Amino acid sequence: KSSKKSDGFDVKRSGDATVVIIGLPSVGKSTLLNALTGSKSSVGAFQFTTVTVVPGILDYRGAKIQMLDLPGIIKGASSGKGLGKRILSVARSADIILLVLDVFQPYHENVLINELSNIGIRLNQKPPNILIEKSSTGGIAIAQQVKLKKMSEKLVKDILNIYGYTSARVVIREDIDSEQLIDFITGSKTYAKSITILNKIDLVDEKFLKKASKKIKTEFIPVSADANDNITELRDRIYDELQFIRIYMRPKGGKTDYKEPLIIRNGNSVLDVCNKLHRKLKRDFRYGLVWGKSVKFAGQRVGRNHVLCDEDVLTIIKFKGT
Repeated sequence: KSSKKSDGFDVKRSGDATVVIIGLPSVGKSTLLNALTGSKSSVGAFQFTTVTVVPGILDYRGAKIQMLDLPGIIKGASSGKGLGKRILSVARSADIILLVLDVFQPYHENVLINELSNIGIRLNQKPPNILIEKSSTGGIAIAQQVKLKKMSEKLVKDILNIYGYTSARVVIREDIDSEQLIDFITGSKTYAKSITILNKIDLVDEKFLKKASKKIKTEFIPVSADANDNITELRDRIYDELQFIRIYMRPKGGKTDYKEPLIIRNGNSVLDVCNKLHRKLKRDFRYGLVWGKSVKFAGQRVGRNHVLCDEDVLTIIKFKGT
């Protein structure tokens, strides 16, 4: 819509999921993208080779996964250094964030985690399991389904008062800390899965690798994008973390298409399938017929909120005339 020149940071989502590749300059992100997808991202042995977001598609086990190679970030990126805010904002819509570390600088993991946290992206966490309902009178009533160890009930009330809650019903279902409570109240946080990758392992011996490993706090996958070491293992991990399931479509009165399954996520419903096939299909949807693990008998009639299982067969019946 705008006539302004695009700088590559506004990327349209495509495929079955989106994975972004984040790291400091010269850790081998572009080479990793090329190894995973076959894309031809610019590669060079100097800093800031990638200056825009470079997309690629990982076509793997029937799924098409959008991979985005982001420009290298630096310490202070979340406060705007080196276009950092714009780079990091792309990660907000990602299903998985790949944190790429150089085997010679494994301690940079903390920099990446902190910069993402500063713009509101929480890695490998889930939203706190609490409920807050405002009320007109009665003050703040707190029901604890678990005993709070990380903060007191008084601190909970004080934080709620600071954010304008004078009367509310609060149900706490897990032991939370003050940061989690503030995240929930402000509602501006994004929760994403991440996979840490230690790149360039072909340049070191086992002794050096073991020493470098001790400087990484989280579980990681050692790879060499340049030598193609452990790239298949990384593809498998990405696929498994995305929790894909395969749905086979059967047209009314036709044969099931077992060659090209529809890829959706674990826990998705018939409605999610409709939305993926065509934006108007949910309006025309009458009922579905399902064969597979999610139903009690073959060809069972289901509604659009029915949750599907891996390798289910689905027929969508539309209203006549649509």
